[in-house]
Amino acid sequence: MAQIQLSYAPLVKQSAPAVVNIYAQRVVAERRNPFADDPFFGDLFRNFGQATPRVQNSLGSGVIVGADGLVVSNYHVVGQATEIRVVLNDRREFAAEVVLTDEESDLAVLQLQGASDLPALSLADSDVVEVGDLVLAIGNPFGVGQTVSSGIISGLARSGIAVGSGRGYFLQTDAPINPGNSGGALVNMAGELVGVNTAIITRSGGSNGIGFAIPANLVTQVVAQAREGRARFQRPWAGVTAQAVDAALAEAFDQSIPAGVVLLDLHPDSPLAEAGLQRGDVVLAVDGGEVNSAPEMMFRLAAKGLGAQSVLQTRRDGQTREVTVDLIAPPETPPRDTRRIEERSALSGLEVARINPAVIAEFGLSPEAGGILVTQARDLAARVGLRPGDVLLAINGARVDGTDDVVRLSRAQTRTWVIELIRDGRQVSLRFRL
Repeated sequence: MAQIQLSYAPLVKQSAPAVVNIYAQRVVAERRNPFADDPFFGDLFRNFGQATPRVQNSLGSGVIVGADGLVVSNYHVVGQATEIRVVLNDRREFAAEVVLTDEESDLAVLQLQGASDLPALSLADSDVVEVGDLVLAIGNPFGVGQTVSSGIISGLARSGIAVGSGRGYFLQTDAPINPGNSGGALVNMAGELVGVNTAIITRSGGSNGIGFAIPANLVTQVVAQAREGRARFQRPWAGVTAQAVDAALAEAFDQSIPAGVVLLDLHPDSPLAEAGLQRGDVVLAVDGGEVNSAPEMMFRLAAKGLGAQSVLQTRRDGQTREVTVDLIAPPETPPRDTRRIEERSALSGLEVARINPAVIAEFGLSPEAGGILVTQARDLAARVGLRPGDVLLAINGARVDGTDDVVRLSRAQTRTWVIELIRDGRQVSLRFRL
């Protein structure tokens, strides 16, 4: 500590070897549009022209979290990459493959091929981080080489912000983070990883002192599932929709100050419902940590992990109580019964599934959603206007109750079609003629 008061050099020497540079390549389809620069026709002819494959390069950073070559980075750095090259601080290079991804939190875990005995960072408990704590951001901004910047934790519980590939819960720092820093380390004065740098808020493209990092407690669960062999990160299923308690709701709930989140909808099989919670209850804290937004509540449950239990402090009718909730994966009941329509028909290329808790979690549906969901729409199904996420109600006047109904009704010998469905909460009618 006496050395750090004069210089960060001892801390950098300890931490920097575990931060790597990542070079990723992916093949993307690009359309050559002669109207691309035209202010009017550019949008009108956005999909004009034939799509041609093009190799896209991306640059980012990563953090070694296992001596066996396990590296954590951002999904937007390595997601969908066809080739990944990782360069260590000592200039050794390794090929890498993605072993787990989570687009929602913008995290990905890589395995370096043929690596062993690598320097690794230990993960801190991000719940004890406080505003004002000193931190260092280590990464490869602009591809100039490994760079260290210093700052403090400038905010906690930043949620509802579009960062990276999705939305989530973040630590905020004023340590300069620039393009290329994504996936790099945010370390505390003990040399522990407190977060994975993911994005900034900027108008110029450079750092303006507002950067965001994914908390280490969530990274811990993502890495643990990668070691278990999972390819996708699975969160505990709450089966609820909730909103933050604002000043108006606080008055209705007889709160002196706004606090917590109010439950709006609960799935009948929700573990919160099984614990006795109901619509209108307010969740004040999860495992002793205050929650003031729905993403913050879901983060605390995800950071606890599948198979564990969480204690929720709740409030109903002016009375505060604690309930214990089992953290489970979304159940596949009833079975999703996925069906694909391969034969030539008006719905050729359509894939549908029965909505159950697992489907609700996978597609981000309301807990009260039910029926038959479009999971994929290709070929003719896409051309007639069907989209993934549509909930089918009826086809040519016949009610759709199961996936077998969709297959049967798709064989109708008619040229005029009417499909009733729900899209983005609104009932829509698709009418077309073949």
